[in-house]
Amino acid sequence: MELKVVNIENPNELNFILGQTHFIKSVEDLHEALVTAVPGIKFGLVFNEASGPCLIRKSGTDETLTELAVQNARAIGAGHTFIIFLNDTFPVNVLNRIKDVPEVCHIFCATANPTQVIVAQSEQGRGILGVIDGSSPKGIESEKDIEDRKNFLRTIGYKL
Repeated sequence: MELKVVNIENPNELNFILGQTHFIKSVEDLHEALVTAVPGIKFGLVFNEASGPCLIRKSGTDETLTELAVQNARAIGAGHTFIIFLNDTFPVNVLNRIKDVPEVCHIFCATANPTQVIVAQSEQGRGILGVIDGSSPKGIESEKDIEDRKNFLRTIGYKL
């Protein structure tokens, strides 16, 4: 077995969700979950099929986001994984809907941070072991940092 690090290509620092699912109908079910969660949502969705023809299955409402998802799914190369790139939507707005899709097994991350995917490769194929999401902590928040955090959440509309 060989371990690999795959950097998520995300030139515009878009939010994305990386997860694991187990069935070909995941593409349609995830698409439906997204469009019913946020009307007018812009996203690109890809599912790496793990049996049969082993195709990269794709869907979305934005071709550029879909192609970005294809590029990253191809680089990861692990079966039964999905990646969704979002535009003008935070993962918090759709994450519970995605988790409610019966085929979804696991969410590895939901982030806009620089992300590395740790992949194991064997003679059978590839699997995701985990992710490195962003950077390590550099300290403990101060009173000023707490105030800034609270102000930021109010500025973007998540707190009153």
